[in-house]
Amino acid sequence: MCGILGYTGNRQAAPILLDGLAKLEYRGYDSAGLAVADGEEVRIEKAKGRLSVLSERIEGGKTLAGTCGIGHTRWATHGEPSDTNAHPLWSDDKAVIAIHNGIIENYRELKEELTGKGYSFYSQTDTEVAVKLIDLYYKEDNGNPLSALTRAMRRIRGSYCFVILFRDHPDEVWGVRKDNPLIAGQGKGESFLTSDVSAILQDTRQVYYLDNMQIARLRGGEIRLFDQDGNPVTKELSEVTWDAQAAEKGGFDHFMMKEIHEQAKAVRDTIHSALREDGTVDLSSMKLTDEALRKVEQIYIIACGSAYHAGVVGQYVIEDLAKVPVRVELASEFRYRTLPLKGEGGLAIVISQSGETADTLAAMRLAREHGLRTLAIVNVVGSSIAREADNVFYTLAGPEIAVATTKAYSAQLAACYLLAIQLAKARGLLLDESGLLAELQALPRKIDDILDEKERIRQVAERFAQANDAFFLGRNIDYAVAMEGSLKMKEISYLHSEACAAGEMKHGPISLVEKGMLVVGILTQEALYKKTASNMLEVKSRGAWLMQVTHRGNDLLKEDADFTFYIPPTDPHFAASLAVIPLQLLGYYLAVARGVDVDKPRNLAKSVTVE
Repeated sequence: MCGILGYTGNRQAAPILLDGLAKLEYRGYDSAGLAVADGEEVRIEKAKGRLSVLSERIEGGKTLAGTCGIGHTRWATHGEPSDTNAHPLWSDDKAVIAIHNGIIENYRELKEELTGKGYSFYSQTDTEVAVKLIDLYYKEDNGNPLSALTRAMRRIRGSYCFVILFRDHPDEVWGVRKDNPLIAGQGKGESFLTSDVSAILQDTRQVYYLDNMQIARLRGGEIRLFDQDGNPVTKELSEVTWDAQAAEKGGFDHFMMKEIHEQAKAVRDTIHSALREDGTVDLSSMKLTDEALRKVEQIYIIACGSAYHAGVVGQYVIEDLAKVPVRVELASEFRYRTLPLKGEGGLAIVISQSGETADTLAAMRLAREHGLRTLAIVNVVGSSIAREADNVFYTLAGPEIAVATTKAYSAQLAACYLLAIQLAKARGLLLDESGLLAELQALPRKIDDILDEKERIRQVAERFAQANDAFFLGRNIDYAVAMEGSLKMKEISYLHSEACAAGEMKHGPISLVEKGMLVVGILTQEALYKKTASNMLEVKSRGAWLMQVTHRGNDLLKEDADFTFYIPPTDPHFAASLAVIPLQLLGYYLAVARGVDVDKPRNLAKSVTVE
């Protein structure tokens, strides 16, 4: 998830690009770069760090002359944050210069092919591979940008949008999109390409929203669109009516809701990052060989907050599929306990969105001191945990602005599933993983199906806007989901909630149940339906108002639940990814109804970097 912007017109491009990128920096802040064409000369400036570092280096754009250019602010996915890996990237002779948002899934195969044709590579990025593939076709097709792009689109697998300068076409900016958004803005004698409309609202509100697999060519105030075969496309201009602040949030009222809607993409990208072209799991980029996985005899999952809850789901899935004993530890407790840690055959999996969580980092260091192999599941390339871990599984959720995590948590779940599947396969316990992988790849579509019914959750939230307490109940994986649902409610709505293993309710917590209290039951594990339903009836008899999240066909509480939200069917190992969505929505809508700051709840920080 990066910020991209292109401009061509009659004004100096660099100041316009810097101003627009400042509005996109929430999409990425590892590094930034510009390429500006002045006649046939193209100058490129890049800098690691915030956009301000680049802006100071080029004196606010004064040192880059030219009226056509592209700019990028990066969220690293392939290659650590650095000047070298920052965008733009270029072909060997700088005939093709491009910026990119997305993931090239088959970049390894393409890189090998291009190396055989004489190309060399200076960065660690997948983007450079795509740029040089475009350059190959550009030269083969006698300098025809459109032909080169259509050929490259047939070869590149993944999600992407590119904005491109061709040195021999110094007054043009080209754009291509597949799955990732790209918007063309029409100004007076000038035009823009951007990943987010907020970057150009100060200049124009007349835009084309490119459809998937479309190409755009900008030249001054002229915008031409083409399909993937190079045929001209006609579209109607749209007028943007959002204000600038709403535009940054994609039209949503809060970043949290925007990020809830981005979960399908985060899950899809994370899954695809670990799959080969033949559809099998590939952990080679993490340096996790099947031989290493076969040696694992004990796993410790270490994390804090929502990452801990993702780890609890991971525990159930790994133990069931791979039959490896797993302990899930709160990082703040793990680091101060005297544990008989098993170095030989032990694997410590540490989970952190930021990769900077202080307790998790300290716990990982302790695990390494005891000889455990460490695997980090993190969302930020080059973070402290990523640098120090023996192996790294990068989740591809992109920047998360809201303090309460949603899409990063979902991406962590996806990573845990993939690890569990490959552990089981490496240990000979899973002879055919194709069914599980098919279910995994269906999750993004099912997440979007759930979001289509979000209005039903809003109605429940408004009913309980003045409540004081709530309970979340579940067993096994459902208990892990209950913990995450309860945390979402308390951290952003300030409504006190507790998660309880359903069978433990009668051992004390049931004394707190009062008439009309909201009790949310999660029932996705078919083998445990009857047990959890029985526990929910116990609280119903004490006056609780029951909400259940379950699969269609489970009618055990049909007459007793006050509200039922059905999630699409999936393999029970992966049900947490679907069951958590209505609970995130419940916490969100409660916060809205109670009038609190959804994105910045009191007393909380996005990344806890102190003990």
